[in-house]
Amino acid sequence: MLPTSTPKDILAALLPYLKTAGAYAQQIQAQIAAQPDKGGKGDNFFASALSDADLSIQTMMEVVLLGLFPQMRFYGEEHEQTYNTKYFRAIDLGPAGDYLITLDPIDGTQFYLDGHSNYQIILGILNADEYEAAIAITPSQGIYYYSLRGQGTFKGTLDQSLEECTPIAVKDNHPAICLGWQMGALVPQLSDRYQVYHTKADYSKETQIPNFNGLLSGDLAGAVLAKGQFIDGAALAFMAQEMGYIVTTFTGDPPPPLHTCSHYLRPGMVIGCSKVVHGDLLAAVTAARVARA
Repeated sequence: MLPTSTPKDILAALLPYLKTAGAYAQQIQAQIAAQPDKGGKGDNFFASALSDADLSIQTMMEVVLLGLFPQMRFYGEEHEQTYNTKYFRAIDLGPAGDYLITLDPIDGTQFYLDGHSNYQIILGILNADEYEAAIAITPSQGIYYYSLRGQGTFKGTLDQSLEECTPIAVKDNHPAICLGWQMGALVPQLSDRYQVYHTKADYSKETQIPNFNGLLSGDLAGAVLAKGQFIDGAALAFMAQEMGYIVTTFTGDPPPPLHTCSHYLRPGMVIGCSKVVHGDLLAAVTAARVARA
């Protein structure tokens, strides 16, 4: 199956299982018990949050991948804690055409643990240089988005197939910006023109704030990430770019090819729905003298 499977074929084969995983996550959200925090993450409780759902969903998708695509490379967020990592051929990027599938089983785990609805399951299909496809399922909202390289981003409800989804494009979004954990220095540079959500300062257990998937829903006009993890931030940036967002590094350059990046991370990312918004964000990065990763 692997040699003739296109990225869209792979998404179509995995979609029913991703929907099942989403239904599971939604079903147990109210009863979920947090696992011990992941170590080595400092004060970033977003990065350290870990739930039963993270581990269960990753294990489920590993079983599916090993059954359907046994020769596929796979890297999941919880690869150090699951039983199946050793059965995959590789967990890193390969040469052109040898795809790596990535998985964030619960993106926004802290949102999930606190009962918010804007967590998601993100799966990417990465080539040596760039994403070929990505899909983000938001179970509590009954929707999903997927993107194909050079073909755009699509939105559908969880009862729809890939073919039934509707193409979506960036609009004149709500003037709100989401800043990553380390981007607090940008707040004074932007708060006169935008509603700014800084995840470290503004996150609330009681009141839901936009997550980075607000780029896809139109709740955000832009975002700035200190780094883009292959499994989540960089995947969402790719999806936003396929919608028409402008995506660059802190220097204003295009994101570097994936194979030139280390530790499954792209450098700092600036994402804007228009030249004006992107220019404001890039100027804020420069004014705040944010280190250029």
